[in-house]
Amino acid sequence: MKVDSVVRARVDAATKDDATKALAAMGLSVSDYIRMALVRVARDKAIPFPVKVPNPTTVEAMEKTARGEDVHKAKDAGDLFKQLGI
Repeated sequence: MKVDSVVRARVDAATKDDATKALAAMGLSVSDYIRMALVRVARDKAIPFPVKVPNPTTVEAMEKTARGEDVHKAKDAGDLFKQLGI
């Protein structure tokens, strides 16, 4: 396959740096990943991962969890069910 086209994307520097480091740890460059993603989209006619927009309640729960708020732990499934009242 002749590689003769260039794709450019704007992204904030922190995201680019984080992605570059993560991909390098996998032996890939950002260009490698973009090429892989585009080939997959072209082949499958779909984005290769689920794209979902969380509702406001889910966003709030995710933000609380990230801050360590309202995080509950269970020692096993039985303990979890007991905490949940089921």
